Amino acid sequence: MKTVGALLLFMCCNIFCQAQLTLDVESGAATFGYNDVRIPGAGGSFFSISDELDHPIQPYFRGRMQLDLGKRHSLLALYAPLTINSHGAFDRDIAFEGQTFDANTNTDVSWKFNSYRLSYQFNIVAKEKLTFALGLTGKIRDARIALSNAAVSAEKTNVGFVPLIRFYMDWNFVSNFHLILDCDALAAPQGRAEDVLLAVAYAPVEKLRFRLGYRLLEGGANNDEVYNFSAVHYLALGASYRF
Repeated sequence: MKTVGALLLFMCCNIFCQAQLTLDVESGAATFGYNDVRIPGAGGSFFSISDELDHPIQPYFRGRMQLDLGKRHSLLALYAPLTINSHGAFDRDIAFEGQTFDANTNTDVSWKFNSYRLSYQFNIVAKEKLTFALGLTGKIRDARIALSNAAVSAEKTNVGFVPLIRFYMDWNFVSNFHLILDCDALAAPQGRAEDVLLAVAYAPVEKLRFRLGYRLLEGGANNDEVYNFSAVHYLALGASYRF
């Protein structure tokens, strides 16, 4: 037993000694494609944040650490906060979370969707010019929708765990340029979630990359407590450095 334990310890130490750390940051601009709400899901008023209110383009930021354990295995940790604030007046009374918001009254709406994720991915293809990986992601969703005006305010918060399937492709299609497809997604009867990035990356040196792309965050849930389906479009600028 001691021999087996020592062997396992040696193998683990060997793997982590060969590990490579990559830090990745992303920023840019985000705006709604659509955002439909009814809270509670049974009994609340349906309204569209994207169609009925003004929602200026919002800056955003997200950061990720990736630990590559050899050529095939990777662990990833992501922090992706997002809040989009909207304002305007509804043309009818809105029943939301036990409160009534009067028609033709200036109303502020805050939509928060923070995401914390841990992922494991396995490189099925790990060639010099092409990487193709599949994996699993555990996501903690920290969501909030809040309405307020001069007379009344209410909010709905939700923190929950969401399992996702991870997909990743990196194609070095010419010289120092790469095509990146990075996705966490899953659909179920209770709802769906997709976070997809399509980007072109430029690597001026081996360890450093810059990228420009489009990201889509889409999904939602439909139950007695909450109905909310949304799509957020991003202009994404990113950089990563591998140590």
